Amino acid sequence: MQPLMTETSPADRLKIILTGATGMVGEGVLLECLDNAAVAQVLLVTRKPYPLEHAKLQQCIVPDFMNLDACVPQFDGYDACFFCAGVSSAGMKEADYTRVTYDLTLHIARTLAAINPRMTFIYVSGAHTDSTEKGRIMWARVKGRTENELTRVGFAHVYIFRPGFMKPMPGQRNIKGYYNAIGWLYPILRAISANLASTLRDVALAMIHVTRHGYPRTILEVKDINALAAS
Repeated sequence: MQPLMTETSPADRLKIILTGATGMVGEGVLLECLDNAAVAQVLLVTRKPYPLEHAKLQQCIVPDFMNLDACVPQFDGYDACFFCAGVSSAGMKEADYTRVTYDLTLHIARTLAAINPRMTFIYVSGAHTDSTEKGRIMWARVKGRTENELTRVGFAHVYIFRPGFMKPMPGQRNIKGYYNAIGWLYPILRAISANLASTLRDVALAMIHVTRHGYPRTILEVKDINALAAS
């Protein structure tokens, strides 16, 4: 597959704010954005520097995401935020998981919306998230609450990505150990169903597509992500 929108004019190229580059999802999305002709610039908002120099890449280091004062002057003029930061709920109490999932995400989203409400906000959630906020699975409730509240923050557009199994990008450094052990499952899952697995390149391409062209639904499941990546 060729990079998306290779003939994009310079004036139409996107400026993206990205979180989570030191994690697997964010790093994969970052690498595609840097390689993609439709993207002009990426501003990483990160707790620690990402070890890469690139002409498109700028970094704002903030040890505490609840204190964004150092980054605020840089936030204006961006087209979208690809919010890829997140943690596993394993071993966490609901109150702690809520602080790092709901509270932190909404703080960043509200800060950005106050500066530039015209931007598109894309939130990486997860398959089987509970939109009712009432289910028995803790992480799914908290993610569902986060999704629901993001739609009320005041952005021009909010899209919720619910990926399933994700195959890392070539050259990634931040890959979860178990993905190395079960990566062989990817072609099997894709053969079984279009709603089970994506590559991280697919996820990034779908994000770029919806930022440029929109999408008729707020929540994008795996099959939506894969279809947009191939469009």
